[in-house]
Amino acid sequence: MAKDKNVLDTEGLTFLEDGEVLYSSLYLLSETDEKGIISYASDSFMQIANMDSTDLYGQPHNVVRHPEMPRAAFKSLWGDVQSKGFWTGYVKNARKGGGYYWVYATVLRSVDKNGNTKYVSIRVKPSREDIKKAEELYATLD
Repeated sequence: MAKDKNVLDTEGLTFLEDGEVLYSSLYLLSETDEKGIISYASDSFMQIANMDSTDLYGQPHNVVRHPEMPRAAFKSLWGDVQSKGFWTGYVKNARKGGGYYWVYATVLRSVDKNGNTKYVSIRVKPSREDIKKAEELYATLD
């Protein structure tokens, strides 16, 4: 594919003119407590979100929530995680300082022997076709 003058590659990230950030082989990992407060974020998550540990640790995971994400998607996420112990789906996240990125996320609930609950999220780059389908679906939700 020919490079467009509106695309800039830097450190494995591609920045498009509309603010979207593309990435290739990164796995974005994070862990939260039972209230959704971030206790761990991988370097790749911090890179794509344009944040560092002081921006993320101790903050609710929705610190990266993009305003165009429908509330119904997160209601589905929490419903599935509570009933099934996991959820998978597409999420549009916001970057600090502007821009956004899409992920295909798997969220897992884990309960330790003391009864403490935590949530682990593993995110990878979705295909352009899957992003388009998610955008079409999310446009129909509140």
